[in-house]
Parts: sequence; structure tokens; C-alpha cells
Amino acid sequence: MELVCPAGNIEKLSYAYNYGADTAYIGLKKFSLRVKADNFYEDEYKRVIELKNRFPNKRLFCALNIAFHNQDIKLFMQNLDYFKQYPIDAFIVQDLGMVDILQKNFPNAHLHLSTQASCMNKEAVKMYNRLGFKRVVLGREVSLNEIREIKDSCPEVELECFAHGAMCIAYSGRCLMSAYLTGRSAQSGFCSHTCRWDYDVLVDGNKLEKTSKINSEQASLLAQSGALVLQEHKRPGEYFPVFEGEDFTAVLSSKDLCMINNLKDMQDAGVDAIKVEGRMKSIYYVAMVTRAYRKALDALAGKITNEEAAPFIQSLEEVAHRESTTGFYYSRANADETTVGASDSPYILAGTIEEKYTEEETDKILELGATAVDNWKKELDEMDPRMRAAVEKDYQLHPEKIPACATKQNNWKLYKYNSLNKTDKGTELEIVSPEILSKKILGKDYMFINPKNGALLDWVNPDHDCAIYTQLEITQGTLVRTKDEDFVKGQVRTTGR
Repeated sequence: MELVCPAGNIEKLSYAYNYGADTAYIGLKKFSLRVKADNFYEDEYKRVIELKNRFPNKRLFCALNIAFHNQDIKLFMQNLDYFKQYPIDAFIVQDLGMVDILQKNFPNAHLHLSTQASCMNKEAVKMYNRLGFKRVVLGREVSLNEIREIKDSCPEVELECFAHGAMCIAYSGRCLMSAYLTGRSAQSGFCSHTCRWDYDVLVDGNKLEKTSKINSEQASLLAQSGALVLQEHKRPGEYFPVFEGEDFTAVLSSKDLCMINNLKDMQDAGVDAIKVEGRMKSIYYVAMVTRAYRKALDALAGKITNEEAAPFIQSLEEVAHRESTTGFYYSRANADETTVGASDSPYILAGTIEEKYTEEETDKILELGATAVDNWKKELDEMDPRMRAAVEKDYQLHPEKIPACATKQNNWKLYKYNSLNKTDKGTELEIVSPEILSKKILGKDYMFINPKNGALLDWVNPDHDCAIYTQLEITQGTLVRTKDEDFVKGQVRTTGR
């Protein structure tokens, strides 16, 4: 099966490819259901082309999955020449109004039907195939048995199904709640994730007393009475009716989908490609989830053993996630289960390792640091004694002001370091890569250096020019993480919306 992974920006695209995706899917500004993702614009097509050349066997899909208004189509047509510069292999669309436009202007790109179209039966798949769709991303409400029937009936159509990621309490993600409560339409890419907010359950506007004891029959009658409402904490007086029917019980925040231990069942059902949700997720999420599913698929194909894949699959627990479910694949009851709280992870992504400096470049940077320290000492020696005494007193109070530099270490290497979160020197680091499950770097085994002047750094953050000096051989694209000291296993923090 093909592994299709998310890429909300150019960096995430690189990590999706590097960590094992066969294909990555992106969005273009204003035409994707993930408007708040960085998406792609301006001259980034040049960097995408470079990545495609660097990973020649990887494919690129483009999500144009909004519901288009007339103005949206007009804007798309005005930007056609720009879009044609991207090396797009397929477009993912839900709006049939885009079919003729894309077929005419992108004759070499395939058409893939978005899950937003809620295609879940063999007759619909046949119809979309006649319209020119090569692949259908099935609606998330479809079961494995239904997938098998569809594939048997339409073997010429590729079937893609979600295997991992967040799910909406909505029909194939077509939710109106965000637009209703905040005026931000999920169908135009502005979902405010209202299903993840905090709510009280009320009866006719009054709080339901927790001490009230009612039997199951009374509870069922109450749920079906129309008297129950939800009230969001920050919007008192705004009520959402709650009603329970025969076939649904779920309200609001769903569990995350995870099928990594059930991939053979998906393959046996006729799934051609599995998809990971998450264009708005972090680089860390994209890399770790992609790596885990790559290993699982390689084990399924016999390329590696199940024992070799197991620790990488287990590492999914190190990524921010809610409780997991198998969705609708086996039973509707599984999909109806809800959860609470925000996703959480025991790690913080500290930074990424970029290219390695050459030995000559490293020597030059170290010399800059040594020269700066020598000049500082010379300037101190030439000071008036009274001024020097005052300066030295200040250094005693603020030793961090004293310039320091690294000395050359045998067999150590210098790498460009992209800091993503503040990290103090001496902090224990862990590196993860496509092939390294995790490896610790003790504080004594690395140094942070400013590559512009060779100075040692006491701490780094995203605003710093930084390099990391260590004896380890590290590949470009390696992630550097630190333990989150506030994480408590089994306790999901409410970390925001």
C-alpha cells in the first residue's frame, strides 16, 4: 500500500519524504480546507521541484478540497499559470465544478476524489470513475467490509483511506458547527475546532446535578426529550441542543484514528493507499507518524521483521495524540466513542540538524571564537586599572557576559542547528531520525556555538544563529527533542484549543 502523508509547508514536505512517505499532499493558499496551515505560495514551487529531484520516486498531491464559490473559481483561474509551476501528480477535489477545469489545464495530473465528497458505495465510485477520477478517498464512515465490496466491483479504481489522525464529529468532516458558533466555515478552511472546546451539559438551561440518580430508561428518555443542551464555558447563554437517536450517541470531540496495528486488514479489503491526517500538525508529528507507518508497511511487505518494526510503531506514543479508535472500519460503536482533553506528548521538539560544516568551515568558525576571546583579553589588559576593576566586578556578578569559545576537538563535527524551542546548554538531548529510534546526547557531549562569531552559547532559541558541535555522526534532517518536564503519563493536559 502507498503511504500518503501531510505537508503543511515546505519543511514538513521535506520531512514527510525523508521519513518514509511515498507521497505527500499539500494545500495551496485559499483553496485548501486547512487555511491555517502554512500551505504553499509565492516561489516555493522552486523548492518543491528541488525536493522532487532529491526524492525522485516520491509523488506530490495537491488538495483543492474546499467547496468553491464563483469567486473562488475566478481566483483559481487567475492563478493558473502559477499553479502550473508546481510538479503536481494529482489533485484532491470534492467540488465537481473543478473537474473540467483541472482536466483541461492539467492534463498530466490525476484526479482524486476528496473524502469530503462522502463517497461510500460502489455505484458512486463507478460514477466518479466515469467522470475521470483515478482514485477515490473514501468517506470515513465506510467499513472494511464495504471497502472490500467496492474494490471487487471497481478494481480499476484506486481506493485511498485514512489510517491515522484526528477525526471530526461530522459527516466525512463536513461540519457546520464552527460556522454556526464562530462564523468560521470549516468548508472554506477556517475550522475553529469547536468540537474540542469545553462544555457543560444542561437541562433546559440549568445545570444537571451530578448527584441526581436516574436509571437507564430515564436517562434514555431525557436524552431523547430535547431538554438537554450544551453550553461552552466562554459563551454563557448560548445553547446547543443535544439529542440522542437510535444510531448515534457521540457528541463533539472524537478519538483519534489509529490503524497501524490493522494494516493487513486494510490491505486485504483492497485499500491501495493509506492516508495520515495532519497538515496543521508539527514537523515532529509528521516525521514520527510517517516513520512509524513506513516501518509497519515495510514489515507487512516482508522488507523488515515485525520485531524490527515494533519499537518504531510503539514510538507513536511519543507523539501528541488523544485516545485512539479504529473508527468505522469494524463497528460504528468504535467511531461513536468520544474523549476529552487536548493531545499531549512527553517530548518537546528542540530543533533539527541541518547540513554539516566542512572541516575548513569548522576551523574558521572556531578561529573566530578564539580571536574574539583574545581581543577581549587584550582590551581588558589595556584598560585603566579603575575601569578594569569595575568591569571585572560586573563580570563577577554576570559571568555570562564573559566571552567563551570552543577549542577544536578530535573527531568532533559541526552542524547547522535549527532551533525551534529554547534550550539551555547542558540539557540532555535525544535525536531521532528515519533509522535511529532514539539516541541520547549528554550535556557534556555537545556544545552550542554561534557560527557567525564562534562564541559558545549558554542557550539557544529560534532567534539565534546556532551550530551544534559533537562527536556524533548525524544525518541532515535528524530531529532533536527534549523531555517535557511538565508531562505526567496518564494525565492529558488542557493545553489550549
